[in-house]
Amino acid sequence: MSANTSRQQAIQQITNRKPVPIKKTDFLGEIWAEDVFNLARMEWALSKTAFKAIKKTVHTGEPLDAATADVVAAAMKEWAIAKGAKFFSHIFYPMTNITAEKHDGFIITNADGAAITEFSGSLLIKGEPDGSSFPNGSLRMTNAARGYTAWDPTSPAYIMQTDNGATLMIPSVFMSWTGEALDKKIPLLRSNRAMDKAAQDVLKLMGETDIAPLNSSCGAEQEYFLVDTHFANSRPDLLLAGRTLFGAPPAKGQEFDDHYFGAIPARVQVFMQDFEDQLYKLGIPAKTHHNEVAPGQFEIAPYFEAANVAADHQQLMMTLMKATAKKHGFMCLLHEKPFAGINGSGKHVNWSVGNSTQGNLLDPGSTPNENLLFLLFCGAVIRGVHLYGPLLRAVIASASNDHRLGANEAPPAILSVYLGDQLEKVFMDIKEGKLSETAQGGEMDLGLSQILNFERDPGDRNRTSPFAFTGNRFEFRAVGSSQSVSGPLVAMNTMLADSLSWIAGKLEGEFGKGASKSEAVITVLQELMEDHSNVIFGGDGYSAEWHEAAVKERGLKNIPTTADALPALREESVVKLFERTGVLSPIELESRFEVYAEQYVLSIEVEAKLVIDMAKTLIYPAALDYLSTLASTGAGLSAMGVDLDNSAAKVVADHANAMMAAVSKLSAALSQDEFASTEEHLQFCASSIRSLMDEVRGHADVLEAEVSDALWPLPKYQEMLYIK
Repeated sequence: MSANTSRQQAIQQITNRKPVPIKKTDFLGEIWAEDVFNLARMEWALSKTAFKAIKKTVHTGEPLDAATADVVAAAMKEWAIAKGAKFFSHIFYPMTNITAEKHDGFIITNADGAAITEFSGSLLIKGEPDGSSFPNGSLRMTNAARGYTAWDPTSPAYIMQTDNGATLMIPSVFMSWTGEALDKKIPLLRSNRAMDKAAQDVLKLMGETDIAPLNSSCGAEQEYFLVDTHFANSRPDLLLAGRTLFGAPPAKGQEFDDHYFGAIPARVQVFMQDFEDQLYKLGIPAKTHHNEVAPGQFEIAPYFEAANVAADHQQLMMTLMKATAKKHGFMCLLHEKPFAGINGSGKHVNWSVGNSTQGNLLDPGSTPNENLLFLLFCGAVIRGVHLYGPLLRAVIASASNDHRLGANEAPPAILSVYLGDQLEKVFMDIKEGKLSETAQGGEMDLGLSQILNFERDPGDRNRTSPFAFTGNRFEFRAVGSSQSVSGPLVAMNTMLADSLSWIAGKLEGEFGKGASKSEAVITVLQELMEDHSNVIFGGDGYSAEWHEAAVKERGLKNIPTTADALPALREESVVKLFERTGVLSPIELESRFEVYAEQYVLSIEVEAKLVIDMAKTLIYPAALDYLSTLASTGAGLSAMGVDLDNSAAKVVADHANAMMAAVSKLSAALSQDEFASTEEHLQFCASSIRSLMDEVRGHADVLEAEVSDALWPLPKYQEMLYIK
């Protein structure tokens, strides 16, 4: 019997790996934001007049004049060149969930043929990448290829240091020649503008006079898996699809809960240290890291930042995470469900809104029943989630996230709001037209003199809720680990803007009747709760009872797949929402539907082709080799008079034949190319293609458990998850 040399060699190479030298960590204060052209660095590099102008642009969104842009560009170039940069790039965020960049040199030649450097304000402000191959959802014809990038001064430029050199990276927006948004940054900036305008209207009606511009903030918890590259390179499915399309469950998974918050493996710790030093140099405030629930799974969480900057940093973090993992001999898996049977990965988006004068408007304080501004803003969120739950499901829809949502590891595909006992009582009292005193959490006393008592939070957390209030913010827990946070932030900002506009109109009417602030707030929120309280749920979101009650009794929607979710982007209420807030025009919104639908179909088709290829060229031959071995062994034993039970051979033969029959059906299904609509094509992929893939896998995973370990060609779960 010949062993599968590729898999065995991978195990041997990992086992014999020499420890990576641990690099001395630099003092945080010395490296923090050293590669960022932030306001502190601009204050030193610019004239007082230029710095005052750019600071005002960053803080308030005021337009920047061309002369100041020239001054900023010159200072930025000198700083970048001093850091070793020879190139600059407008980095932008097309509708692909990943970043895009085109590098241009600072170099030009003069009349004498000498090389000099140049970087003017016009080059800083505008770039022109070829837009022909980026997803656009029919916003333009293929031959209309011109696209523009434009500098976003509110997100700081930085130096990307790689082994191949340094590049000045300039965060930018990306648009077509006709001005439509082709990226994720423009809608995010527009949504923040819409939220700011609506919030200011409410604050003014409530008597606030000193109101700084409002911004949404974001802190995204990033979960991921690490797999040794020797294993990953032997798995075509991990290389091309980011997840294992085959794999029998190991004897031990996560059932002992021993990996969660456990000691971080030494090799992983070195990777984390290297990765986070790079983040600190780029001004990304990585705050927390730890082992996650599944073996081989980890999490990193940054501190809160302004939503636009946080979104840029999230994209940069994913890029750096993959590159740094590769340096340390790992493949970083950001897929939502790389391994069946154990927890997948999410990206919990913590979101709030506020400014420098009123503070965090989603902070209830110690007496939320008396905090009228908080009650209005929290009520606006409740209304928004109830009205636009399907939209929130659509913006986190993907082929990969479908594997995760609805299982006992992630929120259900039903959008509900968890407030906690204290706040839920406050809003239910409001529904009855009153405001009662709120209960406090009380003191935590363990009866141990050496343990200091502390004030307990007024409510517990609910890990089964997709949209949960967690003290001074909402946590959107359904976002997928591989996704950009921009889409969810756009949806949340826009639905909040819509609800705040509704509240402003209602308050104005009540004040016109002579109502006091408290009376007006109670009246408006009472109406809001009568119409939208069905979305509030504090129980077990995983339970079958909730799934039934949510749909039948509360009128909420259970949206299990991307095929079911994406059509929400075409609903009239959603089209009108984005149009009246100025966030996305109808044609821009339609383009998002087309792009995300195409991405879903292509993702499923790539996986299906991989299933066919791997089943035919790797798994079936291994099964035949094993049957041949059993046959020769059986013949030898029969000659010796030994009666051999051939049940093992029958199991392998039956499942190998059944697998190939399923492969034939999957191949035939993939050849279908005539569909009446995009929605029909989506449903075909979600039901027919996915179910046939599962059928092939079912037989293959049985074969993995039956075929000799020495002959099995693919690294197994127990190896990929536990060998670090």
